Amino acid sequence: MRAVFSASLILLGITLSGLPAGAEMDFSGDWAPRFYEDQPERVPGPELGDYLGLPVNDAARMRADTWSASLLTLPEWQCRPHGADYIWRGPSNLRIWKEVDPSSREIIAWHAEWLRSVDRPVYMDGRPHPADWAPHTWAGFSTGKYEGDVLTTYVTHLKESYIRRNGMARSEKATVTEHWIRHGDWLTVMTLVNDPVYLTEPFARTTDYQLDLHQHVPPYPCDAVTEVERPKGVVPNVLPGANNALNDFADRYGVPREAARGGAQTMYPEYRKKVKGATAKLVVER
Repeated sequence: MRAVFSASLILLGITLSGLPAGAEMDFSGDWAPRFYEDQPERVPGPELGDYLGLPVNDAARMRADTWSASLLTLPEWQCRPHGADYIWRGPSNLRIWKEVDPSSREIIAWHAEWLRSVDRPVYMDGRPHPADWAPHTWAGFSTGKYEGDVLTTYVTHLKESYIRRNGMARSEKATVTEHWIRHGDWLTVMTLVNDPVYLTEPFARTTDYQLDLHQHVPPYPCDAVTEVERPKGVVPNVLPGANNALNDFADRYGVPREAARGGAQTMYPEYRKKVKGATAKLVVER
């Protein structure tokens, strides 16, 4: 009996030794975004002055305080893709497919593409990241590795973009770590953004998708139009201290204005005790 049991263990060990390449989690498929409590931020977009839960510094606040939504009407912005770190949050369907070496049948790269994005490869073949001075793109340069069933990626060489669609910027010096986690027909992606220019701590978010077998991601033809005639060289903006809408979000929802200004402390539950009953001073004097 012991001999049979030992032989079974040996056979199991031999079988499992051949599993790693074939046991890698498959993320292929068409995925539909699921918004739930994220819907206000991801579809209509966040309100001006809503920096809650963002580990931002004063430089980031200044960028956001002087941002104007009219910027999006400029021809060079109308067809601009989302950055690789933000596109997960966009109201867009997602397609993921794998590029496989025809001889070894090992995965060379995973590819991800949304409606408003470019093809984004995540290289799995061990290639190094480019030099710091190499071109930056909307997709950046991504490498990946499996940690159990989780695919962990590391992204560099991103163009400047944003972490929230209300003027909260993310610099070109940022790097992003992602964890792709699949449970059956559900895909959860955690992104951690490290930005030495605008963030004081890593900024973490999770986003959910559900497998959709009938989905089609259409092409993204985009033609810029001139919506408003402006003098050449004019860029929409609000001068520092002149944005009268910054307090509207906090006042409408009864949030202390200090909390609405964001900062790493606003990410944690303990901050509630600090602001309980507090009345923050005006951000902008009216």
